[in-house]
Amino acid sequence: MERVKMIWDFRGPNAQKIAEHHKIHLDEFILKEKLKDIITGIEILSEMHHTAIMIVYPNDVDALRAILKPHRGQRYTES
Repeated sequence: MERVKMIWDFRGPNAQKIAEHHKIHLDEFILKEKLKDIITGIEILSEMHHTAIMIVYPNDVDALRAILKPHRGQRYTES
């Protein structure tokens, strides 16, 4: 099933720590809102560019995007 990856980009020497911290807030939000089947994570694009990600179903994108304001998004296909 196709899903959507919501992405928050962090760049610079502290990018990894900031992305990790942002993921904590995403996980807290998921628990608070009692959301199901949401995947969060961190991706390392380079030493100076890390991302925090949240993988959601397409029907949830508009509501979550308005609240969480990701920097960008892309299609995500589960393997």
